[in-house]
Amino acid sequence: MPQTEQLADPTAEPVISVVIVDDDEIVRVGLRLILSRAVDIDVVGEATNGTGAVELAAELDPDVILMDIRMDDMDGIEATQRIIAGSSRAKVVILTTFDVREHVYEALRAGASGFMLKRTAPDQLLHAIRAAAAGDALLSPSVTRMMLDEFTAPPDVTSLELERLTTREREVLVEVGLGYSNKEIAARLFVAESTVKTHVKRLLVKLDLRDRVQAVVFAYEYGLVHPGDAHAGSSE
Repeated sequence: MPQTEQLADPTAEPVISVVIVDDDEIVRVGLRLILSRAVDIDVVGEATNGTGAVELAAELDPDVILMDIRMDDMDGIEATQRIIAGSSRAKVVILTTFDVREHVYEALRAGASGFMLKRTAPDQLLHAIRAAAAGDALLSPSVTRMMLDEFTAPPDVTSLELERLTTREREVLVEVGLGYSNKEIAARLFVAESTVKTHVKRLLVKLDLRDRVQAVVFAYEYGLVHPGDAHAGSSE
């Protein structure tokens, strides 16, 4: 009998390639087990330090890298900086045990697309990976509160950068800064979710921001949102 070729399901979600970086083998095994349960996620490599992470990013060009912070040889902050500065398209999600303020700020400044604690529930971790791969970002609520507490009213809210935005784009930027998801923003502004996504993409381009995390930082640095205003939800 002639063999039949299996066609790919056109409705199937694209597989997200992930590299796990952690110096603790037990943690790596645990993460691999969690991710193996998701049909749309594939662990393509593992590294035990930042140097290995940089090498794998260049070699495998994964969609997402789960990065620990405290590691020998090269820590996760420096590794993230090198990966973002390199040619890899990988999005870095910091995953650490340490709920430390300076680590949050340094990681986001280095170019991380998210910062999650290792005690995060598996479904939230999977959501963070999918969000990062889609070009969005996710911060756990406790991390968001920590980060926002670091900001005070910034220098000049009439910056030329802000003047590039339309009134609606500025409104959406404020909502993003408050931590609302696209769906929530759409409901609050009485527009379609697809319209919000378009505004978010445009404001990121106009402000030369990489993702929603940078948009949150920008909103606080320019005084559009203030500590204490933050919504406890997550970005998507």
